[in-house]
Amino acid sequence: MKKTLFCLILCSILVQSSFAQRFGKLLKEAPGVVSYTFRDAFSEDVPGTLDMIKSMGITNIEFSSLFKLSPEKMRALLDERGMKCTTYGVGYGDINNAENVIKTAKILGAEFVRIPSIPHKKAIDSNIIKKAVVDFNIFGKKLKEGGLEFCFHNHGQEFVPGGDFFKESLFDYLVQKTDPRYVSFEMDVLWVLVPGYDPIEYLKKYPKRFKLMHLKDRPKAGGENVALGSGQIDMKELLKAAKKTSIKYFYIEDESKGVKQQVPKSLAYLKSI
Repeated sequence: MKKTLFCLILCSILVQSSFAQRFGKLLKEAPGVVSYTFRDAFSEDVPGTLDMIKSMGITNIEFSSLFKLSPEKMRALLDERGMKCTTYGVGYGDINNAENVIKTAKILGAEFVRIPSIPHKKAIDSNIIKKAVVDFNIFGKKLKEGGLEFCFHNHGQEFVPGGDFFKESLFDYLVQKTDPRYVSFEMDVLWVLVPGYDPIEYLKKYPKRFKLMHLKDRPKAGGENVALGSGQIDMKELLKAAKKTSIKYFYIEDESKGVKQQVPKSLAYLKSI
């Protein structure tokens, strides 16, 4: 009897401890932030900006720029503060520089490498998207062999009808024609919604292909990003759907001029749901 009671008490303590460590009901850990959110501050003072971000309760950063620092120096600054870089962003042209990308990402401690866009002059067409499929499969394979995972970050340009070329959107073509062993995706929820598509439906459609997510929002009338929970996206339903996918890291991205005020509001909202 005493042994059973002890086990029940121990289990209760462990459960309570587990819940106490959760960030919120829908997010197990506090989300990270995209370095672009604080690009102006980083450009002036990298150590001070890292301190500010950590003071908000964020320790995970997706870097799309190292702000003139070497990867070794950036890693040292992160380690000193108990922070980490989980995703390293590079440009499409870096596909031809895979060895250097792998080296830099490894120094930073990143798990993922992401490319944010496909080069195009007017609009992405069938030839551009077919080339991207080939490039992504090759680049993703090299990264995989180097112990990293490749993700493509969507923008609205890929979310256009495929027309006679493909029955679904060009983004669907990209997902379906790339090798899932080597190519995954980072969903920018706003840049799925703005072209007229539903991010929740895409999470349901490709639950194993999305590994990262940018959380951002803006009013229905358009304009600058607003704090999460105050825009047009139902973040609660979105995160419920995301829980059933393979997404590992969530990052707040806020491109407005009021990020120092809005990011804490976004964090508070995410913690409340």
